[in-house]
Parts: sequence; structure tokens; C-alpha cells
Amino acid sequence: MCVVNMSSQDKKTDSDPRHEEDQSSPASEDNKQVICLGNNEVKSRAVVKYSAAPPPSSYALLQEKTDLKLPPANWLRENAQLGTAGTTVLGSSRKSKPFTSFGMAYDFIDCIGDDVDVVSDSENIKKLLKIPYSKSHVSMAVHRVGSTLLLDELDIQELFMRSSQTGDWTWLKEFYQRLIDQKWQRKKKSKEQWNEKAILSKFLYYSINSDGTAVPVPSDTEQAAEEGCGTAAEGPSWPATYNSSTTESEGSAIPKEEQVDTYTLGHVSSVSKEQNLPTLFNEGENSQSQDLRNDFVRNILWTFEDIHMLVGSNMPIFGGGRYPAVSLRLRDNNKPINVLTGIDYWLDNLMCNVPELVMCFHVNGIVQKYEMIKTEDIPDLENSMFSTRVVKDIAQNILSFLKSSCTKEGHTYWLFKASGSDIVKLYDLTTLCEEAAEEKCQNPFTLPVAVLLYKVASNMMLKKSQNRKNYGTIRTLLLNCIKLLDEERHPQIIASAHYMLAELFQLDDVSEDEGNGESLRGGGSEDSYSDEEEEEEEEEEEDESCSYSTSSEPQDDSKAVAVIKSVGELSVPEKYKSTHQIRPNCTFPVSQDKEEKCRLVLSYVLKGLKAVDNSIKKESDLPAADPSTPIPLKYEERSQKGARDVEKEIALLLDRVGPCNEELKVMTRSGMLPGTWQHRMKLQLFLKASKAYFVLSDAATNLLKYGRALRYIKLALQCHDGYCSISGGLHPQVLLFHCQCLSLCGDVQLMLAQNASNRAAYLEEYNYQTKDDQEILHCLHRESSCQAFSMATDLASDPEYQLIVSSKCYEAAHDLLTSGVLKDLGQEQLGQVLKRLGNIRNEMGVFYMNQAAAMQAEKQGVRRSVCVAEQELWKKSFSCFEKGMQDFNAISDSVNTALLLCNIGRLMRICAQAHCVTTSEHSRGEFSPEEALYYNKAIDYYQRALKSLGCREGHSAVWDSVNWELSTTYFTLATLLQDYAPLSRKAQEQIEREVTESMMKSLRYCDLQTESARQPLYQYRAATIHHRLASMYHSCYRNQVGDESVRKQHKALAEQHYSKAVRLFISLSEAPCELLRTLLERVAFAEFTMAGQNSSAVKLKTLTGALEIMCETRHAFKLIHKELLEQQEKILMPEDSDRPEELHEASDSSSSSELNTEEVVKLTGIFEPSFSFLLLQLIKLSTASKRKLR
Repeated sequence: MCVVNMSSQDKKTDSDPRHEEDQSSPASEDNKQVICLGNNEVKSRAVVKYSAAPPPSSYALLQEKTDLKLPPANWLRENAQLGTAGTTVLGSSRKSKPFTSFGMAYDFIDCIGDDVDVVSDSENIKKLLKIPYSKSHVSMAVHRVGSTLLLDELDIQELFMRSSQTGDWTWLKEFYQRLIDQKWQRKKKSKEQWNEKAILSKFLYYSINSDGTAVPVPSDTEQAAEEGCGTAAEGPSWPATYNSSTTESEGSAIPKEEQVDTYTLGHVSSVSKEQNLPTLFNEGENSQSQDLRNDFVRNILWTFEDIHMLVGSNMPIFGGGRYPAVSLRLRDNNKPINVLTGIDYWLDNLMCNVPELVMCFHVNGIVQKYEMIKTEDIPDLENSMFSTRVVKDIAQNILSFLKSSCTKEGHTYWLFKASGSDIVKLYDLTTLCEEAAEEKCQNPFTLPVAVLLYKVASNMMLKKSQNRKNYGTIRTLLLNCIKLLDEERHPQIIASAHYMLAELFQLDDVSEDEGNGESLRGGGSEDSYSDEEEEEEEEEEEDESCSYSTSSEPQDDSKAVAVIKSVGELSVPEKYKSTHQIRPNCTFPVSQDKEEKCRLVLSYVLKGLKAVDNSIKKESDLPAADPSTPIPLKYEERSQKGARDVEKEIALLLDRVGPCNEELKVMTRSGMLPGTWQHRMKLQLFLKASKAYFVLSDAATNLLKYGRALRYIKLALQCHDGYCSISGGLHPQVLLFHCQCLSLCGDVQLMLAQNASNRAAYLEEYNYQTKDDQEILHCLHRESSCQAFSMATDLASDPEYQLIVSSKCYEAAHDLLTSGVLKDLGQEQLGQVLKRLGNIRNEMGVFYMNQAAAMQAEKQGVRRSVCVAEQELWKKSFSCFEKGMQDFNAISDSVNTALLLCNIGRLMRICAQAHCVTTSEHSRGEFSPEEALYYNKAIDYYQRALKSLGCREGHSAVWDSVNWELSTTYFTLATLLQDYAPLSRKAQEQIEREVTESMMKSLRYCDLQTESARQPLYQYRAATIHHRLASMYHSCYRNQVGDESVRKQHKALAEQHYSKAVRLFISLSEAPCELLRTLLERVAFAEFTMAGQNSSAVKLKTLTGALEIMCETRHAFKLIHKELLEQQEKILMPEDSDRPEELHEASDSSSSSELNTEEVVKLTGIFEPSFSFLLLQLIKLSTASKRKLR
């Protein structure tokens, strides 16, 4: 014997249960039912996902001799305990339900795709597992969705009856007749069979009757029931084909079967709970046909060995007392239980987790006795012994066979075994239907399959952020769904599927979970609550009367996609292994190329838009657009006036995009009504297209393709304009995305202004259009003129205009982000926009500053005062710099603030240069007070810049730049004061003090210690400052009359600065001429000093020192000689080269570093007489000393 551990949780609900999730506990060891038979072990586990039945109640034990032919008082009355089982056996419920698996799949969409292997009615599962034991025919429709197989009964007889009335299945009827080679005939049940059905039904009602007494019912009721027995089964149970158009009586422009719930996604920044677009399909108003409902009493997730199945069952379960769950069966005592019946009972109990079976035996309707049998003992019953392990092997082989053969999603496969045949064949009805010659080739499974594929993909999309590996599966499901549907009949599903395909390529936030719609209805059953057992017995006893003949079985059937040559093979362990790779093309096409990725998105968006436009019955008043005709992107030259007017025009953007709380109530330009699915879908598609173009523009900007980038951002803004045209209000997330578009537009215009030299190439890129772009524009023009943002996205030739447009785009984005709607949402983006605003204002300031400098250069050498145009440029530049500083200060960006202060300092220096006084002889006049004023202002701004930075450690490069400019300004001020001294206004001594003060300040900012690229420049400047100071003190010493102490001070300072200057120049190998000049001036200073000395010994000492200085010039001459040789080599080297570019580079190089030979000749001319003079004086002094000694 074996031990059975069972646990099952039935869920009761008064409402539709299939929108609720299974709340049963996770699988555990206690949830397993283990059936043991000898050395065989079968693992079974069942979890009830939904149950409409009340908790099991005790069944009524009928007294012996109870006559079941007499109906009880409650007969045929609705009863929750029996569900549909009591009435189904009488035929009052239609038998054949072709879409039962779809009903369960719709209701438990989370299980479809990967988690479940099979979805079907429990009767279909039992029929498959009994194939090797039964001579009965098998006819089932098989569909694949992901790795899940959906099985449904395919009643060929009923299809052919329908074919004779409508002609819908003529192609299948002809194929079947060729296959079987015998005319089919409808099998009718005898009156005896209906009497047995009535007895079973009455037995079930007796069993739920508390007193178990046989209370007669009125004869008319019984007669009506019997009449129902003979007629109900004859009625058609198949729904009308789904290709018929919707009639006016349906009251909806959308076919009922198409109005299912759908996946609704918002844009990356377009949805929230308040603004979430409604679901695209009306799921509650016009649900699917009643034939597509799931009407099972129980939906069970059954794991049989390693096979996971979602099954529907209507078997009544009773309980109470010692037996918490039992199933009731009625048997004729004269007919023993056979193997088929035993397997039937055993599988029913396994699926429903029922541990025991109660058998009631009767003879001619008179109750004889009851017998209780444990589920694990059923395989050992006399006359019905079977191996559970064999049943397990059959299940695994059938599943492997079907999974290996049914590989095409969306196709309808037909699993067929004729009565008495050992051959099982699988046909692809979809392919056969396509091959049929008639126009009216219908497949009623097409729409349910397409909808299921869509719903599974939709369900996966909602989880896509958690599991990206499903993208390939989602894409395959949607493509197969689209392939099955006719766009003219089902535009809603097709448009939504294309939107979901587009959504796959851009991983954005998804919308709230969608609700589940109405589902499919399942069929009933009889004793095993179906006709299966009765049919099996009939066929075993009188096989000659069956409807299907095997006498002329074709030897070869080329139409079958797969064949099981003998049902006996199914009993062989692992005979059929599922080695076929299911859906090999399921991988998601991941491309590193952003443009290719976005092009795919746009192609799906375009197909979705076409589906929507084709479904809009009321055409707009616009003339039909020709998609093959390009829509111009409106390039035009912008004049200076246009540049000035752009601020006013772009300011209107804010009025265009401002949020609106009122819903759009008027019909759109194309004739759409707000709130329709077309309206909601277009909103989504327009946003999706706008996002794709935005990404394309951003990628083109990174590739420096600015003409292409401007074209894409123009298209992005046109899509947004289309969105605004049909939207009653804009959600904050949509406005945030619009701010991103405006910011990117500003970036592109700025880049175009900075790269004006490539304008011809950019213009060619800008004017190019793909066919998809043209067609999307035509779709947009159905709703909007798309001109709201034309000023911001035109390609102009004027850099100033482009800078203004860039600035106004940033300003528009800033105004949006600081408005009440986005004040709390766009803080991060606001910082980025403020940085861009500061940057563009800096660029505009530099632009105007350079224009002023160019204007100043044009009048160089001409005696002219500062003109009004220059002053206007200064004001514009200064205003831009000030606004830029305010932007950077708002985000505490000290570095960029320092850079703008530095630029203002440069502007002040340009202003100072413009105030340079020119004499009538076109020579430089005295240093003017205006020059001094602007240079001092420049110094003030540079010092503020250093203060803004704080210290060098954080931003060394910026610090060094500002430090250098400040040192340069002090040096320029001191140099101009020294060279063009304002002697008419100031005393010589005052000028000398100011020069010394400015020189020393410049020297203070010369960083001689830090190793950097500017260190040689600092050394050169420091050497030059010391040289100039030494020369000034030298001059003062020569010209000073009177105070001897002052002369001595000047002499000492001159000596000190000459010494420092020589030391610094010696450390620089690039300044030999400056070194030579400084040494010669120092020699001249020594000569002048010697001339004022009286003592020969002192003179000799001074003279000796001067000669030593002359010896130091040897180093300078060596450097000059070396540079002259290098210059000569550079000039001669290109003569041997055949490459003209090398010659050009060499000439540029030599000219840039060429030694000033004129300066060398001049200094050499000074050196020779000076050296001769010193030698002559030395000889004279030496001669005079010898004479004195004599």
C-alpha cells in the first residue's frame, strides 16, 4: 500500500475570480500527492487557482433500493455544489466549447509563456493520456504561446455541419474526406443512452438532497427535460467566424471580440496616476462573446511529474466527517470497471487532489450498494489495472511530441487520430487554410490566438524592468500577433502591438497594471462528467457503428507535419524527446547603433499611426497628402532684423506648451473624438516618435553631425507639436521631456554657431529626409501644422541669430522649469539648464567681445575715437556676461563664475585698448586716464575671479589661467606707463612709483615654483620685469642730480634687478637675445659707474667686473649660434622632400620660432665697440699704473 499526502486550497468567491491572484501557500512537500504502485512512483501536486464551488459538504447516502429513475424535488435546479455538472449531462449546456483553454489563459495570463506547459480542459488531458488504451478518435486543436501549449477539442462533425450551412469550413471538409476516403456521418445517441444520462443527473441531485427521498416532479418538467436531451446536443456550439464585420445592432464601431484589455504604456516621462491614459480597449463594456468565457468550477495548477498544467474541471467534490474530500461515481453493477474508466477516475482525483472515490452501484436504476476506494488503489482495481508509470511516460512523450512539432506561434495545429487507428497525426491548419483556393477560408481560432499572444506580451511588458531576457519573447509574440490580424478589421490591436514593439527598444517606465477582461467559457462533463467513458464503452462493444472509418487509411500523408506511427510508442519511456529548439529567432535584436535602434522604433510608430489613421472614418478637410512627396524643412536665410525678432517669436512657445486643466472637447483636425482609443493611441505614438527623434538628435550631436542633429530635433519638436494639438492638457512629465528637447535644440544651435565653417555640409544633412520621416510628417500634418517651433529649428547662416535662438531655447526651458507646474519636479534638470544658460550667455558675450576687438583692429593706425557701434557691442557683451554670472551663481558654480569674470576682465582690457590716444603723426600718445580706468577695472574683475575660486587646489587649471591674466594686466599697465609716460599729467617720480608698484604686483602673480606649461612664460615675464625695472633704475641713476643717497639706492636697485634678470634669462634657453641685451646694458651701467670714479684701483675693479659680465655673453652667443644652425637645417631639409605638405609645415615651424636676426646684428654691433672700449680702458689703466710704479 502507499501513503497519500494531499493538500489543496480551494478559493471561494462570489465575484469573477479570475482577476484575483492565487493566494494559496507556496509549494511545499505537504502540497504533494505521491502515488505508489509496486516499484513505480508518480508525483502529483495540485493547487487550486480558483474555485466557484462552496466548501465540500457531506453527500447523502441513498438507501438501498432507491429508484433513480424517479426525479428528486430539486432536480435540474441550480446548485453551487454541483456547478454545471448536474445539467450538463442532460445536454442543457452545449457540449463542444472550442476555446476553453483560451478562457483559462486569459484569466491566468501570468502563467502563460514559461511557467505552464499545457492549458486545457481536464477532459482533453484525460483523452490524451488514454490514447494507447483507447480506440476512440482524438481531434484537438493545438496552439503555442511561448513554451505553453493550449489544447482544445476540435469537433470535426460539428464543423462540417456548420460548413454545410455557411461554407466556412469547406476546405477542411474536402481535405478530411480525401484523408479518410469515406463520407462522414453524424452519430446520434440512442434513447437508452439518454436514460442513463438522466439517471446519473438524478443521482447527483439525490446526493445533495438532505433527506434523500424521491419526490416526484411534475410530468411536464420531466418531459421538457427529456425533450431537451434529444435536441440540445444537436445545436451548433461553435461561435461565428471572427472575420464577419460588425453589424449595426452591436452598437459599437469596434468588434466585440476585439474589445479586450490591453497594455497601456506611458512615455519615459509622460505618465502618472493622475494623468495615466485610459486603457486602449474597452474591457468592461463590450466583453468577448459568451463562447469565449472560462466557466469551469475549478481552475487547477496541476504538476504531474515534471509537467505543469493549468486545467479546468467541473467535477463535484463532496466531503464531511471522516472523508474531507471524495468524488461520487455511479456504476451499473452489471458492467465491470475497465481500464479506461479506471484511468479516468484516477486522473480526475489527482487533478482535484481528492484522496478517495465513493462508488454507488445500481441495477436498472435501483441503488444496490456503496463502495469507497482510495485514489492510490484505483490502478489496482480488478479488470482495470494499469501502470501509473506508463501513464507518466505517455504524458511526457505526448508533451515532447507536441512541443517539438508545434513550433509556430499563431498557427492552429490539428492533432488527429481516427477511431480504431494506431496512427496519430499532426496537421498545420493555418498552412492548409492559406493553401486553399477559395477566398472564404476561415479559421475561427485566428482572433483568439492573436488576442492571447497580445495579452501574454502585454503581461510580460509590465514586468520588463525586472526581466530583460523576455524582450525577445515579447517581440516574437507581438510580431506573430500582427501577422495573424487584418489591419482593416483589427486596427486597435495592431496599433497597440506596434506601440509595444516600439516601447521595447526604449526602456522607459511602464504604466499601471492593466485589468483582465472577460474570459472564455468551458464545457461541461457527465459521469466522468463527459461523454468520454460512454463513448469508449460503445466503441469497444460495437466498433462497426462509429462515425470514423479506418478501412482506407492512406499509406502516406504528406500534409501531416508530424506523425506518431503507433500509439504503442507513447508507452516507451522517453521515446519522444523535445530536442527541437523552440522559437530560434526569439533573441531580441540588440544594436549598439543608436540610429538603427531608433529607426526601428520609428518604423513601428509609423505602422501604428497608419493603423490609427486608417480606422478614423471621418476624414479631415485637408487634401490627401502624398507620402512620396517630401515635406520641406523650411530653410531660409535670417537677416539681422530676424535675429532681433526671434526673442519675441520663441517667447510664444510658453503659451503653446503651458499646462491646461481643461480636457479637449472638440473633434481634432483629422476627425478624432477625444477619449476614443484612436485619440489615446495617437498621444502615445506621437510621444514615442518625439522621444526617438530626440535620441537620434542627441546621438548625431555626439558624432558632430550638427545638421542631422538639427533635423532630428526639429522632427522631435514637430511630434511634440502634434501631441499638443490633440491633447487637452500636458502632464508635468511631458513638459519635462519638452524641456529636454528645447535644451538639446539650444545645444545644436550653439554648435552650429561655433562651427560655421562647415555650414555647407550641415545644410546637406539638414535637408535629407528618409521615407519614414516623410510619412510620419504626413501623419503629423493630419493633426497640426507643425510650425510652432519652426523659429527654433531653422538652419540660419548668421551665427549671431543661431546664438540668440540657442539662448531663447534655454530661456524657454528655464521658464517652464521654474513655473508652478514643474517647480518641485525639475530641480535636477533646472541646474543643467541654468548651466547651459550661463554657457550660452558667455558664448554670446565672447561673440560680441570678439566683434568689438575686430572692429578695433580695423581702425588700427587710424586716428579715430571710440564709435557708437563699439560701445553697443561692449554693452551687449557685458550684459551677457553679467546674466551668465547670475545663472552660475544660482547653482553655486564658482569655477564658471570665475571664467566669466575673467572674460569681463578681458572685455575691460579691450575697452582700454580702444581708448588709446593717437597723435597726428599716427604715433602712440601718452597713456590716457581712460586706459588706466579700464585696466584697473580689469584688475578688479580678475581679483574677483580668484576670490571666487578660493584656492588653487580645487581648480588648478582655471586658477592658473586667471592668475596669468591678472599678472599680464599688471604688466601691460606698467609697461604702458613706462613706455608712454603721461608726463603732461604726472611727475616723473610718481610715474616711476606707479610703474614699480604695478611691476612688483605682476611679479607677485608670476608663479615660478609650480611646474606647469606656463612656468617658462612666468620665468620670461619675471626676467623681463627685472630687466625693465633695472633699466628704469639705470635711467634714474644716470639722470638723477642732487641727493647722493637716492642715487646710491637707484644704483643698488639697478644692480639687483640686472642680476636677477640675467639669472632668469640664463635659465631660459629660448631667450638668447634678451640675455645678451641685459648683459650689454649691465656693462653700460658699469661703464657709466666707472666714469664717475676717481681712484684708479676702483676704476680697475669696476672695469674687471664689466669684463667678467662680457665673458658671460659667451653663453648667449652659443645659444644664438645654435638657433641659427637649426634654422638653416630646417630651411635646407624640405628641399630633399617630395611631399609639399612637409615643406609647408617646415616653413610654418621655422617662421614661428625664427630668431630675430636683425636684433642679433644690432646687439652684435653694440657688443663689439663696447668690448673694445673696455679692453682699451683696461690697457690705459694698466699703463698708467706701471708708470706710477716706475
